[in-house]
Amino acid sequence: MASLLSSSAALHDRSLSLTSPSAALARAGPHRAPRIRAVSSTDPQKETPAKSSTEATKTPVPTPSPTSLPKKPVYSMKKGQIVRVDKEKYLNSINYLSVGHPPYYKGLDYIYEDRGEVLELRIFETGEHALVAWVGIPTAPAWLPTDMLIKSEKLDYERM
Repeated sequence: MASLLSSSAALHDRSLSLTSPSAALARAGPHRAPRIRAVSSTDPQKETPAKSSTEATKTPVPTPSPTSLPKKPVYSMKKGQIVRVDKEKYLNSINYLSVGHPPYYKGLDYIYEDRGEVLELRIFETGEHALVAWVGIPTAPAWLPTDMLIKSEKLDYERM
């Protein structure tokens, strides 16, 4: 019975290879796909493989090199910079108003001290912002505009 199955499978493979060339490609494996390469033509109406003598004497037009990278933005601060928040600018900003704290809320006094560290700098549509985390305060970092941040020389805080 097994020999009958193997001979019919071999006969089936031979008949496929004789009738269909795509079946032979399918049996070769999925990794051996035929390569197709697009070739641009200078004149789409007539496609002649031979070049004329005038085309051979033309010098190629230099194309702009793709190696020119866009300029890196220049930031006003750097990562790891110790900062504090300017109280007047923060209390008049949309950042403070969006949180919904009452006026002169005392729970945010730590941001006005020299314990903020810049983790990341980005330029958004609204301007340059810094991701600031506060040392010793278990709270999430916040994106703040860099114009309301004041640079500090050293980290200055007391552990509680």
